[in-house]
Amino acid sequence: MTSSPISRRALLHGGAAAGLGIVVAGNLEAIAGPAAARAATRPAVGYGDLVPDPAGLLALPPGFSYTIVAQAGVTLLESGQATPSDADGTGCFLGPNGSVLVNNHEIGGSEPYPVPALAGLTYDPGARGGTTTIEVDQQGRRLREYVSVAGTHNNCAGGITPWGTWLTCEETEQKAGGKYLKDHGYVFEVDPHDRAANQNPVALKFLGRYAHEAVAVDPYTHAIYLTEDAGGPNGLYFRWTPPAGFRAGKGALRALAERPDGDTAGSLQAMTCFRGSQHVADLSEATTPGTRYQVRWVDVPDRDARTVSVRKQFTDAEVTRSRKLEGAWWADGGAYFVASFARHDDGSVNEHDGQVWFYDPRTETVTLKTIFGVNPDPEADNGNYDGPDNITVSPYGGVILAEDGEGVSHLVGVTEQGKAYPLARNELNDSEFTGPTFSADGKILFANIQSPGYVFAITGPWGRPSNADLAAS
Repeated sequence: MTSSPISRRALLHGGAAAGLGIVVAGNLEAIAGPAAARAATRPAVGYGDLVPDPAGLLALPPGFSYTIVAQAGVTLLESGQATPSDADGTGCFLGPNGSVLVNNHEIGGSEPYPVPALAGLTYDPGARGGTTTIEVDQQGRRLREYVSVAGTHNNCAGGITPWGTWLTCEETEQKAGGKYLKDHGYVFEVDPHDRAANQNPVALKFLGRYAHEAVAVDPYTHAIYLTEDAGGPNGLYFRWTPPAGFRAGKGALRALAERPDGDTAGSLQAMTCFRGSQHVADLSEATTPGTRYQVRWVDVPDRDARTVSVRKQFTDAEVTRSRKLEGAWWADGGAYFVASFARHDDGSVNEHDGQVWFYDPRTETVTLKTIFGVNPDPEADNGNYDGPDNITVSPYGGVILAEDGEGVSHLVGVTEQGKAYPLARNELNDSEFTGPTFSADGKILFANIQSPGYVFAITGPWGRPSNADLAAS
């Protein structure tokens, strides 16, 4: 998503396939105090020091290289228009010739290259965002690129479903009026393989209308957990529970939305937390890793927010709020989610530059996995990273994070032992990285620089990143 003017720092991990457990890296001073921070080891070597790029785009470790898969305004879609601006959250799926990417475009109104409003694929011709689908070969070279959904607004993050589709999220509360013919602030499902399935896009209104950020889907119950990136008041964490008899699979969410009662199918609820009998009004109240709250769920009165924004339908005594609820990832039997930062002037109780939470549906609890103090110097490229946002699990251990903060931007790796290392540096400008995701065979890491708009395929001598201290390298 677009960077906030307030600096923040958040390094997180969302669990892993193939038995990878929770790994967290971050500001040790925030966890254990200044003395512990001074005694801490330096960041890990990872894949080695970054090598400056003669082309001025991506600095990568020795032996790594990149291919430009798509470039906004330069490469062309099958329909003849230019690749749209502002690539954001991205899903990667196994394709017939390599990989298939579904690429969000976080386009509001002023970006130079919109998602073309093609007939049959456009939800609202007044909106300029949407998704494109890019097919690449096994080396990451682009084979074709085309519009999969158009006419949506500010498509930010989302998430992959267990049945192999992409949920793209509108981060907006824009209502119909003026150039907009329909309300916005919904989630849409995109099929990466079946172009016909994306015809005549259908808003999944049962998931609510608000500033959606990301989703994590329970592969067993098919409950969907959703983050809201909003302020004034701060956003909420939601759970959607399918109605009785729901059978998940490709097309099932769309079919549910098209039922006569589709707008209110299932149950949409907001999270409210308790420590014993004491209500927790704000997640920033937690300042110690390991803090655990009991969770209850409160029904949303009007999920379509016809007159009042969803988060404003509750008093602070009824729900638990958080500033900048961002990324989400399902792993380890639960849902990880991040609060990017908090400040007193946005209504938060305490200030921080990142919290990572884990919701466990078996115990109905949320646990604070780590917390970061305010980053004092985000402009310095000295091994400190602020505001990682999009996240992917690495098949080689740990995670890869897209930095969305202030100053120098990186793709940041975190080893399984919890040490951070730079994997890539934006040499072009200070724009954020977005959408890191590995190909199914683990040979390619796809990632984006949002502005002016690049999609990259990164290859190299992948393996388990070195956890050795940088000082000893």
